[in-house]
Amino acid sequence: MNSAAAGLASVLELEHVDAAYGSFRALFDVSLEVEAGSAVALVGANGAGKSSVARVASGLVVPTAGRVLVAGQDLTGAPAHRFARAGIAHAPEGRAVFATLTVEDNLLLAFRNAPEITDARASVAEAFDLFPRLGERRGQLAGTLSGGEQRMLTLARVLVLRPRLLVADELSLGLAPLVTAEVYQTLRRVRDAGCALLIVEQHLDHALELADEVVVIRKGEVGFRGAPQDAAALSQSILLPSGHPAATDTDTEPAGSPAAEPPPPEVN
Repeated sequence: MNSAAAGLASVLELEHVDAAYGSFRALFDVSLEVEAGSAVALVGANGAGKSSVARVASGLVVPTAGRVLVAGQDLTGAPAHRFARAGIAHAPEGRAVFATLTVEDNLLLAFRNAPEITDARASVAEAFDLFPRLGERRGQLAGTLSGGEQRMLTLARVLVLRPRLLVADELSLGLAPLVTAEVYQTLRRVRDAGCALLIVEQHLDHALELADEVVVIRKGEVGFRGAPQDAAALSQSILLPSGHPAATDTDTEPAGSPAAEPPPPEVN
């Protein structure tokens, strides 16, 4: 575990969480914990329920059972802005940027709902230190950035608010290997600076290198929770969807469990 996190209290706890989208059940008795300053990798196949866990952790989905605690405070059922005020930042899958605004204006706009932060310019300067490529393009329209640069901007827009926990949802999706490596180098610096991470990822390599703990989600349930070195020894079949010819799982589906996780809501 990251030495900065050792002995510190949990910044996030999910306790026996169930979640659903209407009649579509997505999560079943999920429990996990993220300690302050640590990194937890949440991995699994497409449709396993990883993004649903991320949305519960940031208040975007209200659990149907169980509890969500942030720094010991029970926020179960609270609106998403309460989670944000408590220091939970969600970097969603995809490119959540304002295409017709400059890179710098995208970052400054993040403070419109954070009046308690009075040094916005200093925070933006820190973001450019984390992402030098964005600093070089600070006056460029966000819509003209490359896909990888837009993903970096999405991440920078939540980091400028200096969260205590970053929920990073599939940041490597669709990125070139070199860009993915650059994103994960930045995540390591963020973690080393004291921000806890919940990294939602389908691909193991970078996540295992960064994580202090790994949680594997299968069919909406926790299939494994432990140290990265133990997760690395698992068969790759644990990351395959149910029903795949190479999958080793023979359990029956829980009643009402989904075949695939619903897509995330559109970000305007």
